[in-house]
Amino acid sequence: MTSRQYPLIGLAALVLAVAISLTPLPHTLSTAWHTDRSLAQAAEPTPLFDNLGKYHFPIATPSQQTQQYFDQGMTLAYGFNHAEAARAFQAAIRHDDTCALCHWGLAYVLGPNINAPMELDAVPTAWEAIQQAQALSADASPKEQALIQAMATRYAPDPEADRGPLDQAYATAMGAVHQHYPEDPDIATLYAEALMDTMPWDYWDEDGTPRPETETILTTLESVIAQHPQHIGALHLYIHAVEKEHPELAETAADTLGSLVPGAGHLVHMPSHIYIRIGRYHDAAIANQQAIAADHTYLHSNALYNNSEPSLYTVAYMPHNQHFLWFSALMNGQSRLAMQAAIATANVNPDLMRNHDFAAGLQHYFTMPLFTRIRFQQWAEIQTTPAPAADLKYPTGIWHYAQGMAATATGDLTTAKAHLAAMETLTQDPALADLRIWGFNATSQVLQIAANVLGGEIALAAGDDEGAIAQLQQAVGLESQLVYTEPPDWYSPTRNLLGKALLETGQYPAAEAAFRADLAAYPNNGWSLYGLAQSLKAQGNAADMATVQTQFAAAWQDADLPMEAYW
Repeated sequence: MTSRQYPLIGLAALVLAVAISLTPLPHTLSTAWHTDRSLAQAAEPTPLFDNLGKYHFPIATPSQQTQQYFDQGMTLAYGFNHAEAARAFQAAIRHDDTCALCHWGLAYVLGPNINAPMELDAVPTAWEAIQQAQALSADASPKEQALIQAMATRYAPDPEADRGPLDQAYATAMGAVHQHYPEDPDIATLYAEALMDTMPWDYWDEDGTPRPETETILTTLESVIAQHPQHIGALHLYIHAVEKEHPELAETAADTLGSLVPGAGHLVHMPSHIYIRIGRYHDAAIANQQAIAADHTYLHSNALYNNSEPSLYTVAYMPHNQHFLWFSALMNGQSRLAMQAAIATANVNPDLMRNHDFAAGLQHYFTMPLFTRIRFQQWAEIQTTPAPAADLKYPTGIWHYAQGMAATATGDLTTAKAHLAAMETLTQDPALADLRIWGFNATSQVLQIAANVLGGEIALAAGDDEGAIAQLQQAVGLESQLVYTEPPDWYSPTRNLLGKALLETGQYPAAEAAFRADLAAYPNNGWSLYGLAQSLKAQGNAADMATVQTQFAAAWQDADLPMEAYW
């Protein structure tokens, strides 16, 4: 089977990880569906959850329970909990084994999605399910028959069949179904999703213009939302479609989605994808706290997982919430909350950080407490933090960065330079160039950004203003080259650090420009609003300074300490 890239959530093989340690970890794509499919075949009883909202997809069945399980399956599928959705569809089939669309639903959730390709050993089950759906379709409605025939184009009996043509065939078939039933919101949403599955996380050209298929995706989803403003599938997919280039378009969608399905943690979390892009860090933190609570309730009350068995949902989507909470709190000045989330995210099994499939991602998670302490200038705590094992080169490099920043802040430039030299050696290690965070940004690139930041701070402390600015400008350039991920792989926007250095060296207009550039990338962040106010004050621009100070006060109201503690 030909594989495709999955740029935003490059999830690594962690079924074994969770079997060894119950620590929530990202999951591997290569074994995800084997585990999920096994879990989905768990014995009765399958719970009917009472906290999944009001979504309804009427189907041809005389069984009320079958309808309820089908609705639950679709709700969970739209919430990317595909294992639990498969379990619901199987329960629907047990209550009415003649339900053609229930077999269709099982085939649907066993297929690829924007975050995960299809696993080889799921192919026979999906093929069997859609064959059964076709065999039963004579008693289905014409609309159901159309959906079943479209789904049949998505699969082949050979697990090694190239998925690319199959995914395209399914998207084309769903386009025809949508054309025949243009007012059906689920058909439209499924069509948009089918198109997204042909180019996961690759919806925009490098210049920020939408690809032709993306324009179709957007107009299709926007039409659904205009007529059905609470359609959970359309809202979810629309957020993903626009978050990279035009997050402002989905602010209303984000505000709507968060409360519609309170028991589906991923849907509760999803608004934060927009909130952190438009500067609503407080709301992003709340969304992820609520998502973490929802998933905690789900995990501890659900026989599917029974607190022990992993799945793609438990090992990928759940830690994603902690990661988002960490970044939101970091931007919001909430040092205690950020550290709590950092520790939760970093709590990984050390042996698993050495596995090739997911070493970079887990090692990156492992560094989050250090990044947090640097951001909040907790120098004493950093200086008492022991070095990681020497074979963990990326965390070791970040440890040197933290120690160097602490030494610089406390006036020990000799020690700081020694740590910088160790970092520079590691940035040239070819192993780190190949060690990419979830398959995308090289750890050597992240470490080089850190080295430039430390080099800039050392130069600034030594009175080399020109050298400091040059180093920080290099850091800005490297950060701008990072592949888009949410949250971003570099924790502290370098334009803010550059602006602060420019301000300290008396280059006030340039500092203002740097802070404004950072605010364009990270709107309403208190770190750069404060710097912008200071740069305006230094230029005698009292009117604009007063406006920005008001904005800063609102942005920093949840912070643990006043900004002066970090300036």
